[in-house]
Amino acid sequence: MKNLLLTIFVFLFFSTLLHAEIVLPKVVSSHMVLQRNTPVKIWGTADKRENIIVSFNGQTIKTRADKNGYWQVVLKSMQAGGPLKMLIKGKNTIELTNILIGDVWICSGQSNMEMSVKNSNNPNEEITAANYPMIRLFTVPRTISSTPKSDISDGAWLECSSENIAEFSAVAYYFARKLQKEIDVPIGLVYSSWGGTGVETWTSEEGLSTQKGFKSALENLKNFSPETYAKIREKKLLDITGPLPNEDLGLVGDNAIWAQSTHDFSLWKTMELPQLWENAGLIDLDGIIWFQTDFELDEDEAKNTISIHLGRIDDSDNTYLNGIKVGGMVEKYNIDRIYPVESGTATTGKNVLVVRVEDLRFVGGFSSSKADLYIQTSKRKIPLAGLWKYRIGKGIIAARNAGNPNAMPSLLYNGMIHPLLPMTIKGAIWYQGEHNASRAYEYRKLFPNMITDWRKQFNQGNFPFLYVQLANFMKADKEPADSNWAELREAQSMTLKNTPNTGMAVIIDVGEANDIHPKNKQDVGKRLALEALKKVYHKKHTSSPAFASMQVVNDTVRIVFKEVGGGLMVKNRYGYVNGFTIAGADKKFHWAKAYIENNNTIVVISDAVTEPIAVRYAWANNPDDVNLYNSETLPADPFRTDDWPGITIDNRIKY
Repeated sequence: MKNLLLTIFVFLFFSTLLHAEIVLPKVVSSHMVLQRNTPVKIWGTADKRENIIVSFNGQTIKTRADKNGYWQVVLKSMQAGGPLKMLIKGKNTIELTNILIGDVWICSGQSNMEMSVKNSNNPNEEITAANYPMIRLFTVPRTISSTPKSDISDGAWLECSSENIAEFSAVAYYFARKLQKEIDVPIGLVYSSWGGTGVETWTSEEGLSTQKGFKSALENLKNFSPETYAKIREKKLLDITGPLPNEDLGLVGDNAIWAQSTHDFSLWKTMELPQLWENAGLIDLDGIIWFQTDFELDEDEAKNTISIHLGRIDDSDNTYLNGIKVGGMVEKYNIDRIYPVESGTATTGKNVLVVRVEDLRFVGGFSSSKADLYIQTSKRKIPLAGLWKYRIGKGIIAARNAGNPNAMPSLLYNGMIHPLLPMTIKGAIWYQGEHNASRAYEYRKLFPNMITDWRKQFNQGNFPFLYVQLANFMKADKEPADSNWAELREAQSMTLKNTPNTGMAVIIDVGEANDIHPKNKQDVGKRLALEALKKVYHKKHTSSPAFASMQVVNDTVRIVFKEVGGGLMVKNRYGYVNGFTIAGADKKFHWAKAYIENNNTIVVISDAVTEPIAVRYAWANNPDDVNLYNSETLPADPFRTDDWPGITIDNRIKY
């Protein structure tokens, strides 16, 4: 009995000591940057009613934890500088070192903000040169929550160096690098991003309560369990697949046994292709799936070269014809698979085509249209779209879906923004919108609403909010066409006009037709920094040229631009401006001739339209030939002068 009582006493004693210790949030650590020229909060937890003393940069502030153990002090405004030490004393003492005073920026969005330095252009050179001790980095771990969290699970401030920049956000780093060189003060980057996410999940429950279409979802959010949700999704998947193999069953050593034409495919399941396998019910499945189909060739076709066209495959593939490997790509989800097959591989009669697809993140499978799947022979095109056989070689339930960030609204705000609210910041940079492109009209309200919401929640006034407009992407149109990406860019431009203290980096010229994640993040970061230098730090810079007014005289339209700096310019040896279309009352757009007049005006005309009433510029998913810039070599903001209903006008979010 005495031993039992002693054990209980020791347990309670050390539990009390543990509880009594001061605990700091993860974003308050050594190497951090504190915001200059404004009062700064330092906060944490301790034993209830515990006395706390914070000493920093000549200031000593005393406070007392409340009945829940929470405490907070406010340091007086300080000028840029450092490095400095901070002492925090209660029943224990914490010493933080190498602290700088400068400007702190929140860096958020989806995968293009998430894209790392090691995946941007010239990664080896950039990583080697990334020694900037005046730039500090903090990464918020991916976290979803149905309720607002007070802290994040992990994280620490790091100095910007070759050793720890590779995995950090490329856009954020290139933004800070340009900014720090120009203003010569420390820059702190708090990176909180998650690929493939919508603006809704980054907005608080309070912020969404005023928006149409969210009432039911917000009510369900109260009882939403990410863990239960993940288990339900896992059960749905395993009900279809059965137990998932840990290693690829289709390979024995280097021998692709499932690619052989003699293999028995009769017990394989079927799937309609092309499609991503998640859309066929295999939700949250990463790993390897083998697909099989066959086609017939006559003797003449078999003797000649054929080509196998499979469209884009997400992410990697090995392609076999009659057991012989004829092609393959590794992590080229944005490249069409076109594999020539020399004579001698194909046979007269039945030919067995097997494609081993590997996907280790996000979605997987065949992502092109039906028209992109075919065999081209010397005589004809043989369609391959339709039912294929498939079998899972290796399966992993995607860890990311233990927390699906788009399952409910506000999940990422709760998990990845709310814990940051006590921080004192300079502003935010944002790169997101791809996920919302199909609902661009809705984004007109949701995006500025999110900005307003963040400003309210941070309670630091209308702090600067700078963001990136969507880049050019996808196959270029041969003729003028409607575009949801153009409508999303328009929503972003409207936010710039209607929301105070915002800035937009136009990158309509840095995209890649085959890659939604363009590697040129250097220009993206630089253009964000130019917006900051102009609008936040009041340096002599201009923004991208933007539409100001239109005048129509007979068959000629004159478009006047603002933000032209020293004047408009064309990156074209002949001086003609690309990317303009023009329409009359029939609302049918035609390519137009355009040229610069008087530094700030573009003259637009088309033989096909004698009475023009509307003009559009760079209005496409991928206006890949745009060449209009200002003297600071910033590209013109895409626009339209009409307000005719777009293709996304009726699209709304559905949970």
